[in-house]
Amino acid sequence: MVYYHNISILDPPASPYSHVVEADGLVFLAGQVAADCPRGRAARGDIARETQAVMEQIQGTLRARGLSLSDVLRVDIHLTDLDDMKIVDPVYARYFAPGRLPARTCVEVRRLYGGSRIEITVMARREPERSNAA
Repeated sequence: MVYYHNISILDPPASPYSHVVEADGLVFLAGQVAADCPRGRAARGDIARETQAVMEQIQGTLRARGLSLSDVLRVDIHLTDLDDMKIVDPVYARYFAPGRLPARTCVEVRRLYGGSRIEITVMARREPERSNAA
């Protein structure tokens, strides 16, 4: 069974997509940018603050589905300037337990939604005993 969710803590999607899709214990979060986050809008232009806003939003989105960042298996990060990775990495790393970092890809892109400088997408796994199909 596949479940499609839009999360009330996020604005409704501006394009045809779901915030979260869950299938067979895997949970896919759509990419999030500071422009999507109520607190992140004011952070645009400061890569450290944008990263924090997006990570907080991801954490809240996971929590709304009964998950946490410790359930994240993979992360994709899109930056408008790959040189920002040296600023992003320490902020990002604070959200994961030492030795429990998910697999990750980080790429540079020309432009992101709303003038944001970073977009983060995650894939998590729900433990079978924590199944939540609601």
